[in-house]
Amino acid sequence: MDIKELLEILACPKCKGELMLTEPEDGLVCQACNLMYEIREGIPVMLVEEAKDLGGGK
Repeated sequence: MDIKELLEILACPKCKGELMLTEPEDGLVCQACNLMYEIREGIPVMLVEEAKDLGGGK
């Protein structure tokens, strides 16, 4: 299963919102929380405490 297929079943662990793949395909972004969950070696790291704050979220 590739990351695009995973997007159909993954949700933001903080707000349960929809995630979008970044353009370079190196992370998943929750626009509601403004958090980016990094993709390391093809595996999304879905831990709120490891997410990058993009500013302006909940």
